[in-house]
Amino acid sequence: MKNIIVPVDFSNHSEYALETAAIIAKKHDATLHVLHMLELSESLISHSSNDNTNEMMFLLALSRKKFEPFLEKEYLKGVKVEAVIKHHKVYKEVDVLAKKINADLIVMGSHGLMAHQGIFAGSNAEKMVRNSTTPVLTIKSAPKNFNLEKVIMATDLSVESVPAYQKALGLFETLGSSVNLVFVNRPHASFISSQEFKELTQKFEKAGGTNQVSFIAGYTIEDGLMQFAEELQADGIAISTHGRKGLSHFFKGSISEDLANHSPLPVMSFKI
Repeated sequence: MKNIIVPVDFSNHSEYALETAAIIAKKHDATLHVLHMLELSESLISHSSNDNTNEMMFLLALSRKKFEPFLEKEYLKGVKVEAVIKHHKVYKEVDVLAKKINADLIVMGSHGLMAHQGIFAGSNAEKMVRNSTTPVLTIKSAPKNFNLEKVIMATDLSVESVPAYQKALGLFETLGSSVNLVFVNRPHASFISSQEFKELTQKFEKAGGTNQVSFIAGYTIEDGLMQFAEELQADGIAISTHGRKGLSHFFKGSISEDLANHSPLPVMSFKI
């Protein structure tokens, strides 16, 4: 692991993400690319006038002034940190930077279901989770004794999800995490029998997956995952997403976003 991106808005939640990323970076001698978004309006960007230029320069200077004390944290000592300031479309800018530096991970704070507007609330955080081609780790609380020793990962056992599973396995191996794969069987949606589960598991393994998959019942995928995480005393939850196309027949809706909003545990998302 060489490069980790941490989008920040100078809030407590972005500091949770920064501290978490610092813990990971220290273990792997990685560089933190701390990214702040100015979120300028379209009119300010598209219209070149002296007033607009002055306003943009003012906002840029203000962000730089905030950056200095924000990065003067004890937990960042000994960590390679690069401060980056971009503007406008948060999730697009992050993805562009991730591709440019070949980022291994994005660590992002989340307010969960709150009315607060910012890069960690509402559509921006959801788009980041849903669209990023780089794995996204969502954090909602201070990283006390943070580790990802034991992680559960949801699967629909589809052949098309195998690459995401393999990608997740590789990353978690680097992080020193054990991965417990789980299929959530729901009573009113995509319910399958034990025999069907066995057959799906065999196909999944043949395609490059594994036959080591737990089978748990839940009224919703979110409910089943939280139940399984509690039973295993897991440190985090992982899930794959199909991005803008929506999730597969098993992951209909926005399960990755729901988990990022509701789960007290860190949530890692991988785009299929």
